[in-house]
Amino acid sequence: MLSNNIGAAMNTQSPIVYVVDDDKSVRKALQRLLRAAGFRVQIFASGEAFCAHLDSLEPGCLILDIGVPGETGHDVRMRLAERRTGWPIIAISASDHDATRERALQLGAGAFFTKPVDGQALIDAIRWTLTR
Repeated sequence: MLSNNIGAAMNTQSPIVYVVDDDKSVRKALQRLLRAAGFRVQIFASGEAFCAHLDSLEPGCLILDIGVPGETGHDVRMRLAERRTGWPIIAISASDHDATRERALQLGAGAFFTKPVDGQALIDAIRWTLTR
């Protein structure tokens, strides 16, 4: 469930999307794509970097590479759950195995994409998760 803050933010300014991925080229490509679609974007190279800023971030949608090394996608999701944020998560991964998709579902992801990500499908998924 989304907090009322997201709905209020959507009425006054474009929604924010956070991208957590250890691959710099993926982060930059997603940043360009999402900005062109009208989203505000903030990128993080690791789960640790994202979680270090979590208390100061406004509610938004999280695109999370579930295979990110260090603080894993599961760890990040647990941090969000501890804070009861209700932020929607879209999981991405370079792996398209059943176990990877299962991990995405365990994270509570509203959508799962394999890399390379279909840009329009990702934008549609973000819009859908932000309005649920």
